[in-house]
Amino acid sequence: MVSQTLSAATWRILVLLLTVIGVAIVLLSTPTSAGDLPAYLQKVQPSELFDGAESFGEPVGEPPIAPVYRGTEMVGYAYLNSDFTNSTGYSGKPIHIAVGIDASGVVRGIKLIDHHEPIVLIGIPQAKVVAALNSIIGKNLGRVAAGVDRPPQVEIVSGATVTVLVMGDSVIRSAVKLIRSNRLHPDSAADAKPLADVKALDLEKTNVSDWQTLLGDGSVRSLRLSVGEVSKAFQDAGHEDAASHPETSNPEDRFIDLYVAPVNVPSIGKTLLGDAGYQRLQTRLQPGQSAILVAGDGAYSFKGSGYVRGGIFDRIELLQDGQGLRFRDRYHTRISALAAADAPDLKEIALFVVPPEFAFDVTEPWELQLLAQRSSTGARDKSVIPFNVGYTLPSQYYNVTKAAAPSPPVAVPGEAANETDEPPLWMRIWSINRVNIGVTAGALLVLTAIFFFQDWLVKRPALFAWVRNGYLVFTLVWLGWYANAQLSVVNVLTFTNALITNFSWEFFLAAPLIFILWAAVAAGLLFWGRGPFCGWLCPFGALQELLSNIAKRLKVPQIKLPWGLHERLWPIKYMIFLGLFGLSFYSISYAEMAAEVEPFKTAIILKFVRDWPFVVFAAALLFASLFIERFYCRYLCPLGAALAIPGRIRMFEWLKRYPECGSPCQRCAKECPVQSIHPEGQINVNECIYCMHCQELYHDDHRCPHMIQVRLKREKFMALSTPESRGEKPPRTIVTHNGKPIERA
Repeated sequence: MVSQTLSAATWRILVLLLTVIGVAIVLLSTPTSAGDLPAYLQKVQPSELFDGAESFGEPVGEPPIAPVYRGTEMVGYAYLNSDFTNSTGYSGKPIHIAVGIDASGVVRGIKLIDHHEPIVLIGIPQAKVVAALNSIIGKNLGRVAAGVDRPPQVEIVSGATVTVLVMGDSVIRSAVKLIRSNRLHPDSAADAKPLADVKALDLEKTNVSDWQTLLGDGSVRSLRLSVGEVSKAFQDAGHEDAASHPETSNPEDRFIDLYVAPVNVPSIGKTLLGDAGYQRLQTRLQPGQSAILVAGDGAYSFKGSGYVRGGIFDRIELLQDGQGLRFRDRYHTRISALAAADAPDLKEIALFVVPPEFAFDVTEPWELQLLAQRSSTGARDKSVIPFNVGYTLPSQYYNVTKAAAPSPPVAVPGEAANETDEPPLWMRIWSINRVNIGVTAGALLVLTAIFFFQDWLVKRPALFAWVRNGYLVFTLVWLGWYANAQLSVVNVLTFTNALITNFSWEFFLAAPLIFILWAAVAAGLLFWGRGPFCGWLCPFGALQELLSNIAKRLKVPQIKLPWGLHERLWPIKYMIFLGLFGLSFYSISYAEMAAEVEPFKTAIILKFVRDWPFVVFAAALLFASLFIERFYCRYLCPLGAALAIPGRIRMFEWLKRYPECGSPCQRCAKECPVQSIHPEGQINVNECIYCMHCQELYHDDHRCPHMIQVRLKREKFMALSTPESRGEKPPRTIVTHNGKPIERA
């Protein structure tokens, strides 16, 4: 009974903590709007944005921009970067920067107003960040908006790389967007331009080529640099200290051989990825979305290590039409080798999917910029030199449609004009993934049937063992390693944050399998608690159990923790979840980093192809599961804790118990694979993974003491009911042999 009291007390404490956090969220989740330009301009002096400026005018337009005056002369406009573009930083919250820009598109001043970047708040002087950002001042972004110049690069501050890159990118992108809107000089009419010809990929051209052919015709572009050439570039740029610290001592050594190619182009993609790899890529891409393959070899890594810490690849940038994109780790896939037989053996091969929010046209010229970084001895700051690989898609890969003369729009009375007849983006994604959706839906129907007909199954232990192990293999191999449909506590944190900010179903519908699984888990919580997911639909849980089964067959000794110790260890996962839950409201990015306590990304999504600390951590948890079944599920999983809390509202009790369970019989408690049955007999549904082992015992009249007694009584009754037991002769029976009756005693 003490255990019951502790469980109830723990439950009340969890509910109380979540309630307090929820109230705090509601009270604190009303920050100043990013679009409230006047409120932010109160923290800025006009002279900080324009030399000699004295006042701001009234903000105009949407997003708002405010004229800036020197006396009665208007010298330009002030605006917020966050009003025009995404400026979410390392903290997961927007960085607000006031920008002064004149009518010609030259940035005249920058003021960092508000941010929540912990990297800057602790350890890195803000003056360093501001100094790096100020390198944009004086740059003519009008030429960038026109596609004449490339976007300028800010100086990287060691230790705050991601923060500085986000700040610089947001200022440049917002300025380009404002310039292209023609709001800086609204009185001047834009020159009429003829309509451009329309280019479209030729999807019928799917012939497979070879590496040398792709290099020869420009389908694959390369950049080859020696260590000496890079050192000279640093020297010419005035970075003498960086030039004197090369990567290797021999100037002739290869600094990098960099190769780039768009693999969403059918012929290029099939040659470099192979048919199977190209088809897998197509299932990930939305209509019109592109993917870039980047490969490198040499002393310098184009990946670096920034993406491990901050999720962003800070050494390469995709450039097109004055806009830049730095890839994040969620759009990255590691490729082990190129499919072309004559392709070289390259050290790094990465596949990057261009996110849909970045306007990229693979048929138009673009560039991949490589940032060569060197740190000087004893210096914190890095010196950076950009090198660009220009790419123009060869004409054989696309068709050109001549532009037709524009016709005046015809108004239809009483009918609203639609911008597009295409279905929403999420619907197109679901259409592309309809096969995977069908397989997942079918698997969920099978699991539902298993639960509803559990009594029939568990009475047939051999059949049930095949069904359970088969389903776990399906969950691990198809749902996890193939479809990457591994749910995570990050999904819970993101959903909660979305509810109190800008919630949109389309964001969640864009991942069909994850959405379907969460819907199934939500429904399962009402019927069975956390068991359907934790015991059947979690790929990492399936991996642990399958490894444990193999270990038991190999006679690996199993460790059974004393009940008192076990009962004190399982609350750890609730503490981890509450910590992540609270941290997410400060910074969802920090919470995502802390959520690496989940080994799911390493073991399931990336299939152990990751930096060694993550692999060691995941392998250690799996090693522990060889001796303690589902060690991670029992004591550390924050997602299991998150599901256990609402799982208490389940409406039915499907797991059956006898009055004798727990007193005197404790066989189920001793044999429960995850020790979710108390010695007193009751099942702790918060810890139960619904493996149904206890239900096998419940119906087994050779292992369950209660059922053994029932069987013995039945056999005794049957024995007393026979003629021999009453002293009577058994009746004669007549059988036939070849049609003749034979009488047998």
